[in-house]
Amino acid sequence: MLGQGGHAALTLMSLLLLLWHEAAPIEVPQDPKILQDLKQPPTIVKQSVKDYIVDPRDNIIIECEAKGNPVPTFSWRRNGKFFNIGKDPRVTMRKRSGTLEIGFRSGGRPEDYEGEYQCFANNEFGVALSNKILLRVSKAPLWPKEVLEPVMVTEGSPLVLPCNPPPGLPPPFIFWMNSAMTPILQDKRVSMGLNGDLYFSNVLAKDTHNDYSCNARFLFTHTIQQKNPFTLKVLTSRKVAESTPTFLSPSGSESTKMVLRDEQLLLECIAAGLPTPTIKWFKKGGDLPGRKVKFENYNKTLKIVNVSEEDAGEYVCMANNHFGSIRHSIFVQVKAAPYWLDKPTNLVLAPDENGRLVCRANGNPKPNIQWLINGQPIDSSPLNPSRQVLGDTIIFRSVQIGGSSVYQCNASNQHGYLLANAFVSVLDMPPRMLGPKNQLIKVVENNRTFLDCPFFGSPLPELRWFKNGQGSGLDGGQYRVYINGTLEIKRARAEDEGTYTCVASSILGKAENQVRLEVKEPTRIVRAPEHQSAIRGSTARFDCKVKSDPSLPITVAWMKDDKPLYLGWRLKKDEESLTIPNVNEGDEGMYTCTVKSEIDQDSASARLTVLEEASLNPSVSSALPPDHPDPPMDLDLSDPAARSVRLTWIPGNDHRSPVTQFLVQFEEDHWEPGRWQNLSTYPGDLNSVILQLSPFVNYQFRVIAINSVGQSQPSRPSPRYKTSGAAPDAIPRGLRGWGSKKDNMEITWEPLLDLERNGRNLHYNVWWRLKDTGEEWSNVTTVGSKHVVHNTETYVPYEIKIQSQNEFGLGPESNVVVGYSGEDKPTDAPTDLSMSKVDSTKANIHWKPVDLDSVQGEFKEYRLYYWRESSLVPGLVVSKEKKTKGFYSTVAEPSGILSDLVPHSKYKMFMVVANNRFEGPPSNTVEFTTKEGVPDAPRFFRINRRSFDTIYLEWDKPLEPNGILIGYQLKYQTVNGSRVGRPQLETFLPNVTQFTLRLPDRSTRYKFYLSALTQVGAGEVYAEESPHFANEAYIDQVDIATQGWFIGLMCAIALIILILLIVCFIKRSRGGKYPVRDKKDLPLDPVDQKDQDGSFDYHSDEDNKPLQGSQTSLDGNVKESDDSLGEYGEAGDGQFNEDGSFIGQYTVKKDKDETEGNESSEATSPVNAIYSLA
Repeated sequence: MLGQGGHAALTLMSLLLLLWHEAAPIEVPQDPKILQDLKQPPTIVKQSVKDYIVDPRDNIIIECEAKGNPVPTFSWRRNGKFFNIGKDPRVTMRKRSGTLEIGFRSGGRPEDYEGEYQCFANNEFGVALSNKILLRVSKAPLWPKEVLEPVMVTEGSPLVLPCNPPPGLPPPFIFWMNSAMTPILQDKRVSMGLNGDLYFSNVLAKDTHNDYSCNARFLFTHTIQQKNPFTLKVLTSRKVAESTPTFLSPSGSESTKMVLRDEQLLLECIAAGLPTPTIKWFKKGGDLPGRKVKFENYNKTLKIVNVSEEDAGEYVCMANNHFGSIRHSIFVQVKAAPYWLDKPTNLVLAPDENGRLVCRANGNPKPNIQWLINGQPIDSSPLNPSRQVLGDTIIFRSVQIGGSSVYQCNASNQHGYLLANAFVSVLDMPPRMLGPKNQLIKVVENNRTFLDCPFFGSPLPELRWFKNGQGSGLDGGQYRVYINGTLEIKRARAEDEGTYTCVASSILGKAENQVRLEVKEPTRIVRAPEHQSAIRGSTARFDCKVKSDPSLPITVAWMKDDKPLYLGWRLKKDEESLTIPNVNEGDEGMYTCTVKSEIDQDSASARLTVLEEASLNPSVSSALPPDHPDPPMDLDLSDPAARSVRLTWIPGNDHRSPVTQFLVQFEEDHWEPGRWQNLSTYPGDLNSVILQLSPFVNYQFRVIAINSVGQSQPSRPSPRYKTSGAAPDAIPRGLRGWGSKKDNMEITWEPLLDLERNGRNLHYNVWWRLKDTGEEWSNVTTVGSKHVVHNTETYVPYEIKIQSQNEFGLGPESNVVVGYSGEDKPTDAPTDLSMSKVDSTKANIHWKPVDLDSVQGEFKEYRLYYWRESSLVPGLVVSKEKKTKGFYSTVAEPSGILSDLVPHSKYKMFMVVANNRFEGPPSNTVEFTTKEGVPDAPRFFRINRRSFDTIYLEWDKPLEPNGILIGYQLKYQTVNGSRVGRPQLETFLPNVTQFTLRLPDRSTRYKFYLSALTQVGAGEVYAEESPHFANEAYIDQVDIATQGWFIGLMCAIALIILILLIVCFIKRSRGGKYPVRDKKDLPLDPVDQKDQDGSFDYHSDEDNKPLQGSQTSLDGNVKESDDSLGEYGEAGDGQFNEDGSFIGQYTVKKDKDETEGNESSEATSPVNAIYSLA
């Protein structure tokens, strides 16, 4: 019992919960751009089952997968203690996962790893826990060895053959078989019990066998173990004594059974007796749950699936035969392991918001609720003033950045437990747009249109739509803004074209996107194809004239019998028709013209019937296809009334297709003369209807008949009928009040439609008064759609209403709406602007708010102007462009976070308060400096290769050093495909911007990582890879053509070549012998053989050809040379001088092909000339 103090505390807590305003938790969209930047605590997404039985023949895999940002790290506890995975060579953890793999290839016993495991997923925002996983190894123990004596029993007596299977894990599946591996036949008399024993209600002589064998099948190992067989001998007698029923199982007159909720209840009653008893079941105090109850094992087993608390009670089984009956009561208790009523879910909140986690579970007995934070009991965690634990609920108030954690709720009783992780993530994210930028949307006129603007931010931004950058937001009238940012235009018109801007704003800033809307005329067929009959051999023509928006390209396609029409050479198609010349029977069918644009389409169909010439005879006209009906005739008006009249007509010929509808159209001669508009449709069996009309309109009517083929031509117009006038029925829409100047308020509305005027001399009565003052209404009557109230106070609320009237009276009054007069410049400035917690890129700002009355308008935001005055890095020039950031806050001590600052810089800032039109005076200007940060990447990083074994690196300092540079750090390692070498590190002073690296091997390639250093650490890395120089060629960014050594080398080579050419020319002009190498200077062919004495033997046909440089005789034949290379091949004592020239005698051997011309250019080669110097 609760004491008086306890009741008071509960009452106070309930009152606080009623008064406490809780923000709806933020739903984070599954947008890749959001999720990439979203920092979140870990969440367990996959884990092994609580009771985990594994096969001893397989490796053990204990699953634990989690997500989070940053990616979580994992650790495990085994039997409540830290499990050091690194010390056990059999245990490995998968990469980027917590899943454990335990292998036994190198030995070990799976039983050694049995126990209770729990996984911990951790990142900087919290720790998530898996369930406690009880790991057990499957067991299939052998049947104990035993000697079974033969069982002898008198005929008619009951018998139980015990099985007593070994306790396997999981329990084995039991069945009885004989030595022939045939199942023991079971029936009402003989059956197996739930415990595996074989029960005989009474034994017969035919039961005598020596092979009753109990078998156990183990599921994991897929093995069957067999117990030694029983031998049963039945002792027969001439007369078998009959008996009343007795229970073999269960014993006694009553028993108890406990079952858990949602599990399966099995109740068993097996009776002995002769004749064999029958079993019946019932429940005391109620009926058996029919949909969940099944009777098995010849009614001996009662099975109830998905047990619930209502299934508890006394169940009675009754066994009876004609000698009597017996009963047994089973008292069933239903207990329950914990189950969820309200499972805690992840909570994403913005700074200063409220929220709560709820953990409600039920069970029998009632479970105990325990809260943990990051895996530790919440009672032992540091005190958090923004958190309050109230039993199964944790309340969060005014959460702050850094308050993210993972909470665990553990609900447990003696039958089990539940564990749930739920993180609380405090998220501040400026508004951002998620959809594509600057979309172009094309819609058809008069259609319902949706403009999407998906957005996100934390706190949840407010979204407003503007058209063409004007107005105070679109909502109401024909516009509707949905909570997801979508703008609905109920009926798009030409004047709705334009650029729509959606703006999402919060205290952290604003974001916007634009959608360009173009309203197009509908694409429609204005002259559709008509059903027609054509004589075989004649020409048929279907019209399809289209009207569409000039800016939209269209395509016209024809189909026949719902399949694309193949035109071929015979059919002709132009822009407005399809022509079918020389019609034959194959042309008969339904033709459909479909016209499509990029945003809409229209289609129309007509049937072509091909006739023989005789079919035009009227006597066979019944064979003609149906056609459009004729227009109705003789329209007549009667029964005139103020707002109605009866219209009667005579239907025309329906042309073999009954009329299904009549369409009545009207035209009036005042507002839109000559334009026919649809009034109403009526069933095809009517020809006299009462038309409901608007007052003060001069009508005329016409009727169109419609059948299955299409519409008829319109009838001739009826006589005109003018309805009498009346007071307006409609209320002007879109009433609003807003200020265009500080001392006025413009009241605007949408004028009534033409057919809503109901008479001449339409005026509008407008009333207004200050809100909540009770003063008299001011009013004015005007014919326009706007009235300006002058000399108002600045930004005060007014109540406004409107009423239309004409010469016949007053219309209904509108509801009262609230408008505001104009805004003026705010008079007060925020005070005591200050900074705290300034780091390299962020700072907390604080200020004292202004009196909201001094804003003189709708409070929009506190607008902070800040700019970078200078950099603390000497000599670095910075831009002093002013930036702004808005903060929406109405609390007594407002604060905000200024982010995206440049490190190691001097800043100035001031703040103003802003309404929708003006800004107030500035606050005090504050100077502050950001701390030193890590530098940006170097401005450039180039790799040049000056030679085969040297790489030259050069770079420049970062554009933004973000502090005082203390040097550079260069990491590099060799790369070869996917293999990388050992990293090496070089550091340099801040004035060093180049480095030369000698290569151990000319084919070595490197990956370089360069970063600048400040006292804070290394900055952004600039990564480059040395280029690949194939075939030992290399590319150098230095132009070697401008190098002095290269020019000198080229000049020397040119001079040597010139000297050789001159010597060669002199030798030839003297007619002397040519050097042997004049003949062949190219590398020797593989078949060339060099003799031991230094001579060469050539086997090429080229040897027998004269050299190109040989002199010719006057008749043009080639003059044979005495020292040809071919002849030298037959020489004997050839040898070389020390200078490489050839000396000695050689014999000329003439061949039959010696007179053939030689087209080789080798004779003039400057290299050959070297040999002639001998």
